[in-house]
Amino acid sequence: MTKEKQPTFPFIYKLIVGLLVFIGMFFAACIFGAADITIKDVWLALTSTTSGEKINIIREIRLPREIAAIFVGAALAVSGAIMQGMTRNPLADPGLLGLTSGANAALAITIAFIPSTNYFWIMISCFIGAAIGAILVFGISAIKKGGFSPFRIVLAGAAVSAFLYAIGDGVGIFFKISKNTSMWTAGGLIGTSWNQLQMIVPVITIGILISLFLSRQLTILSLNEEVAVGLGQRTTQIKAILFIVIILLAGAAVALVGNMVFIGLMIPHLVRAIVGTDYRYIIPFSAILGATFMLFADTLGRTINAPYETPVIAIVAMIGLPFFLLIVRKGGKSF
Repeated sequence: MTKEKQPTFPFIYKLIVGLLVFIGMFFAACIFGAADITIKDVWLALTSTTSGEKINIIREIRLPREIAAIFVGAALAVSGAIMQGMTRNPLADPGLLGLTSGANAALAITIAFIPSTNYFWIMISCFIGAAIGAILVFGISAIKKGGFSPFRIVLAGAAVSAFLYAIGDGVGIFFKISKNTSMWTAGGLIGTSWNQLQMIVPVITIGILISLFLSRQLTILSLNEEVAVGLGQRTTQIKAILFIVIILLAGAAVALVGNMVFIGLMIPHLVRAIVGTDYRYIIPFSAILGATFMLFADTLGRTINAPYETPVIAIVAMIGLPFFLLIVRKGGKSF
């Protein structure tokens, strides 16, 4: 028998490198932009009570924006990793399987019928919409005999997403609230406030912690469900909890930045190439790499055509679409 090939570097070293890259990208995101900011300004804004024009820009505009990018990137990457593990589908992604489009439609309906609603209820409506979108996709996929094949799920996701996006756009046009919903549908971080973060960050943090707690069960589930049952796992309960976690993560991300696809598809594939197939390593590394990627995309969007902004969703789509086509061509085995 041949020995299984051991990883070149222990996971802890990879984690340290990932954290260092993440920290570097965070400082770069705070420095680069239309305003002339230095690393000293960023350090003073983080560690002192000093005030000033540049420091106030960092504290009131850039810091909440970059913290939002961190948590949104982490949420989408972790939810994508969980979906791929649960369904054993290499094309699974919250944006491709109806979650973000459902949350977007629910958000538009909420703003149309309850215009005075606060941010908390907008977040709740996004959770409900994400759940409805996912249920529609998996329900349509299960109608035909043969189960949840990757191809069938992707087709159902495309159809349901188009339908729900049409509902969101139609509601926006009919009730003349398109401008009110554009900050979400454009997939951007402009205008993120500390008040929004106070509601969104705890939800995403709880979702990621639960996914870390269930990462061992998810690893077994991703390899073979029969083995998981044989080992005494309550697969139905585990899937139900993980499904709720996906809804919380995707719904919170949409409530903060709107439609954002491909992050949940790309990051888990890249992470598996680095740390292997054990979800005890995939989940935390996906959170770090997803946050780093989102910081990079937001920084690029702010600087590529400064002082004007390029929508983050356009940056992500330009990188993610070729990646998606590569995964389809290789049958999910390219990484």
